[in-house]
Amino acid sequence: MVNGKQLLNVWVVAIASVLIVSCAKEQSSAEITAANQKAQDERRAEQAAQAARVKQQAEQERVVLTGARVQKSHGNMSVPLTSQFAPPPVQEREQYAPVSEAKVLRTSEQPLSTFSVDVDTASFSNVRRYLERGQMPPSDAIRLEEMINYYSLPYADDKTTAQKPFQWTLNLTPTPWRDGTHLLRLGLQAFPSEVTSQSHNLVFLVDVSGSMAAENKLPLVKKSIELLSQSLGDEDRLAIVVYAGATGVVLPPTKANDQVAIGQALNQLRAGGPTNGADGIRLAYQLAQQSFIKGGNNRIILATDGDFNVGTVNHQQLIDLVVRQRDSGVYLTTLGFGSGNFNDHLMEQLADKGNGNYAYIDSFKEAKRVLVDRQGSSLIAVANDVKIQVEFNPNVVAEYRLLGYQNRRLNNEDFYNEKVDAAEVGAGHSITALYEVTLTSSAKPMLPELRYQTAQSPERLADEIGQLKLTYKDGAKQSHYQTTIMSLSKLLETENDASMKLVSATAAFALWLRNSAQIEGFSLAQIEQLAQQSIGVERYGADYDLLQMIRLAKVHQRVSDSRSSQQK
Repeated sequence: MVNGKQLLNVWVVAIASVLIVSCAKEQSSAEITAANQKAQDERRAEQAAQAARVKQQAEQERVVLTGARVQKSHGNMSVPLTSQFAPPPVQEREQYAPVSEAKVLRTSEQPLSTFSVDVDTASFSNVRRYLERGQMPPSDAIRLEEMINYYSLPYADDKTTAQKPFQWTLNLTPTPWRDGTHLLRLGLQAFPSEVTSQSHNLVFLVDVSGSMAAENKLPLVKKSIELLSQSLGDEDRLAIVVYAGATGVVLPPTKANDQVAIGQALNQLRAGGPTNGADGIRLAYQLAQQSFIKGGNNRIILATDGDFNVGTVNHQQLIDLVVRQRDSGVYLTTLGFGSGNFNDHLMEQLADKGNGNYAYIDSFKEAKRVLVDRQGSSLIAVANDVKIQVEFNPNVVAEYRLLGYQNRRLNNEDFYNEKVDAAEVGAGHSITALYEVTLTSSAKPMLPELRYQTAQSPERLADEIGQLKLTYKDGAKQSHYQTTIMSLSKLLETENDASMKLVSATAAFALWLRNSAQIEGFSLAQIEQLAQQSIGVERYGADYDLLQMIRLAKVHQRVSDSRSSQQK
C-alpha cells in the first residue's frame, strides 16, 4: 500500500514536471517572439534602405515608398499605399483651357444658335477657392455657364415625368449692365431626383500619387468617399481602385452598408509615387463592367488633381481611351481636388467625353453638396446627349450673344445628328442659359446699323421672339424632340424674380472677373446690390456663397488699388 507520505511525493514530482514544461514553453515562445521581432526589424531596415534609394533616383516627385502594399483582388499585381517621406512643394502650374469672349451676332445673318447643355459646376467652387485664399482667379478658370449652373433653382417641374423629363422656365428682363438690351433666360428643369430609384454601382478611382498628399487632396477624398457611402442604400455597391506608379483594387464591389470594410479600405490609402492615370482608368472600367447593374447607375468617379505624369501622359490618348469606353453604359464623373498642379482642362475633357459631369471639391461642405445633397443631379442621368437650338426671329431680335458655353457650341446641323455627342443631365438638375438680345425696337444696338437688310419676317410672326428646340436621348438611346415658340409679349410680362436676379448677378460677376469689355463699367458694388436681392432663393445656400465671393473680390480690389496708388 502507498502511505500518505509517498502519495505526497508523487504529487510534488508531478507539479514540478508541469512547471518545468511550462517554463520551457515560455522560454520557447520568448525566443520565437525575439526572432520575429528581429526579422521585422531587419525588414524595416531593408525597406528604409530601399526607400532611400528610390528617393535618390526620383527626378521630380521624390516620394519614397515603404513597401507596404495591398494585393489586387484579381491577379497578383500590387499597389503602393504608404509613403515615408512628404512630397516636395508643388509649383503653381495649374492648367486651364482658353476661354474666348462671346461674340455679338446679327440675327439676319445667323438666326440659329446651337449648343450642348452644361452640367459641370467646377468653375464656381474653383473661383471661390482662389478668392478665399486672397487671389484673383485666372480668367480662363472662369466659365460663366458653370457659374450659373452651380445653383439648384426653383424652376417649374410640375409637368415633368420619367417619359418627358424636361420643363422650361423662360424670362426676358432688361440687362442690368447695359441699356438697350435684354437678358433672355432659358431655364431647363430635369425630372426631380426624389422620384427616381436606381441602384448604384460606383467605382471610385482614386489618385494616391505623391502630388495628392496635401490635406485638401487625398485626406479630403477619403472623407468624401466615406460621406457618400453613408448616404447610399443597403443594396448599392461601392468599389475603390487606386493608382500611382501602379494600380490596384483596394475595395472590390462591396455593399454600401458594409461600413467596416469601406473604412478599412480607406484607412489604407496613403499618397506616394508618380501618377499613372491611364492604367487606373482601364482597371476602373473593367471593375465597373464586372459588377454592372442592368438599368442601374453604373459610374466611375475619378478623384484626382489631374497631374498624370507617367504611363499614358498624352492627354488626347487619355481622352480617346475614355471615348472608347463611353458606349459601355458606364459613366465617368470627375472630381477635382487641390491646387498648384491642378489640371482643370483635362478634368473637364475627361468628364465631357466620358458622358459624365465635373465638379471641384474645395471643402468638406462642397463634398456634401455634390455627393449627398445633389446626389441625384450629380450621379443619376435622366437624359443623354441633350442639345438646345434657338432660332431667333429677325423681325423681333436684331442681335444676340450667348453668354458662356464657349466650348459647348455646336454646328447647326449637329442638332439633328445623333452621332454628335452632347452632355448628360442628372435627375433634378437645373440648367440655365442666358442670351443678351437686342430687340429691333431698341435705340441702342450692340452692332453698327447696316443699310441693307434681309427680308422681314411675316407680320403674323411679329410677336415671336424665336423658336426653342430641345433634343435628348433616353436610357434606351431613343431620340426625342421638343419645340417651344417664345412669345415676346408673354416674356415681357414675366417677373424679374429672385432666381433671375441671382443668375444675372452671377453672370455679371463672371464677366467682371474676366475683365470683359462687355460689362461696360458695371461695378462690384452694383453686382453686390443685385446679388443681395436674390438671397434665400438657392436651395443649398449658394446665393450666400456668391455674395461672400463678391465681397472678397471687393477687398482684393481695394488692396490692389491701394498698392497702385502707393507706387505712383
